[in-house]
Amino acid sequence: MFIHLHVVSAALLIKNNIHGACSKGLKFKMVDDVNSVENNNLDVNYKVSLTTWTLIALSAFILLYVFQHAMDSFLHQWEREEYSHAYLIPFICAFFVWQKTDILEKLKFNGSWAGILLALFGLGLYVIGALSAIHSIMHYAIVITVIGFAWSYLGGKAFKTVIVPFLMLLFLVPLPGFIFQTLSGELQLISSKLGVAVIRLFDISVFLEGNVIDLGVYKLQVVEACNGLRYLFPLVTISFIVAYIYDAPLWKRAIIFLSAIPITVFMNSFRIGVIGVMVEYWGQSMAEGFLHDFEGWIVFMACIAVLILEMWLLAKIGKDKKALSEIFIFDMPEPADEGMKTVNRVMPVQFYVAVSVIILAALTFTLAPERKDIIPDRASFADFPVEVDGRKGYMTTLDQIITDSLKFDDYIMADYVSTTDVTDSINVYIGYYGVQRADKVPHSPKACIPGGGWAITGLSQKSLPDISISDVPLEVNRLIIQRDEHKQLVYYWFQQRDRVVTNEYLVKWYLLVDSIVKHRSDGALMRFVTVLRPNESEAEAEQRLEKYISSISAIIPDFVPTK
Repeated sequence: MFIHLHVVSAALLIKNNIHGACSKGLKFKMVDDVNSVENNNLDVNYKVSLTTWTLIALSAFILLYVFQHAMDSFLHQWEREEYSHAYLIPFICAFFVWQKTDILEKLKFNGSWAGILLALFGLGLYVIGALSAIHSIMHYAIVITVIGFAWSYLGGKAFKTVIVPFLMLLFLVPLPGFIFQTLSGELQLISSKLGVAVIRLFDISVFLEGNVIDLGVYKLQVVEACNGLRYLFPLVTISFIVAYIYDAPLWKRAIIFLSAIPITVFMNSFRIGVIGVMVEYWGQSMAEGFLHDFEGWIVFMACIAVLILEMWLLAKIGKDKKALSEIFIFDMPEPADEGMKTVNRVMPVQFYVAVSVIILAALTFTLAPERKDIIPDRASFADFPVEVDGRKGYMTTLDQIITDSLKFDDYIMADYVSTTDVTDSINVYIGYYGVQRADKVPHSPKACIPGGGWAITGLSQKSLPDISISDVPLEVNRLIIQRDEHKQLVYYWFQQRDRVVTNEYLVKWYLLVDSIVKHRSDGALMRFVTVLRPNESEAEAEQRLEKYISSISAIIPDFVPTK
């Protein structure tokens, strides 16, 4: 999302600089486009020959072949409701490019070496993504390569005419998994809090614990599906398209685009609040089945209505006041003048170089040996010691909905209780991944803990030089979390091959490096929690956790390989 926001904001600025005043709604006449036409022969209308179209189609087919693995991942991601609108984006981009055909037909396509460099960069990025098995890198690489290929064919002046439609292709790319998870967790909590505020407006007694709304008789959980992202992503895309065709100053278009975020959050929260009210009066069925899904469609249409209302209000502000109908009029490309001479385009040499690069990439991917991840042998957590340092372990099983979300290959969840004091316990969770992918990575406790109703009141890193994992000194993230009067101490880190990592983003870097160099992407999240008992100091709780971790440090490599 953050990548998209930066790019599309820049695109809006580009559009503001290159568009002049328009007289017919959607049919924007660009100042630079007009200047380009004046620098060309106005009596000539350029047409693309059948041979050229055939070559372009062949190049597109070869690109699909090169990107086939990532395209499979693309299509899999688009099956999710958050990205289901992505199927329409290529057609929308094609429409906006086609709408400029009357301008493009008057411009010579001089080609661009910069476009070739961008396409080469995209292909190189794709190789890195393929070697590291990080799908997000591969997805961005596809879009960058396509944009570079188009730029190499059109040349600078012609590409400037359609640069914004091509940048819309960035909305095809799903968010990286760890950003999606963090954003999802934050939106669940925000939506829960605002939803409870709506419920209380109806004088209904309600209690909020994390993302669980307790109505007394019923409990509603604001799960990942209710985080609002299935509204946010399509609405952000729509708002950018609307901002592109909106005949108004840049600040108005920026407001329209950026407002998609608060509109989605507030409308989704309102929906959760209304569901809570309906459950209170008419029962649990109001939050299930067809009615639940139908309410989602109503809220999304309400988001669109709010966006239209916002555009109408902005159109009435300022000196140049316009009716909404004057801002959005769909004009088709104007036909060429009868007196104009029609000639076939001379293909720029850069285009032939770009095609050659694509063919070379296809040959390279075909002949290169298939990459396989190395998954080291390890012991199953079913064999993890039941007794550790005078503590007995009581194994628990996670709910299916949680295991489906975490997607680990093996895990242990257990409470290790002292045999002499039942209030002295340590909760252990280790989630192991034999292969990590964009959608199959450990969830950071910093994103997950608030979802359980716990507030993080302290966060720091702590070195434990007396404890090591395969001779690597241990460093942990140290959290103090609190819910009501209850406090807990949390230690966690990411065991990534032969590394102990505390930074979530650094995990991604090492995953990239080790996937390329070692062909390994295995790793685990290590999390240990203990309760701060009444009148107990944090130092005493730390000593308890560190003693336990020290007791199992020698056997951790058996279950989470480091070599």
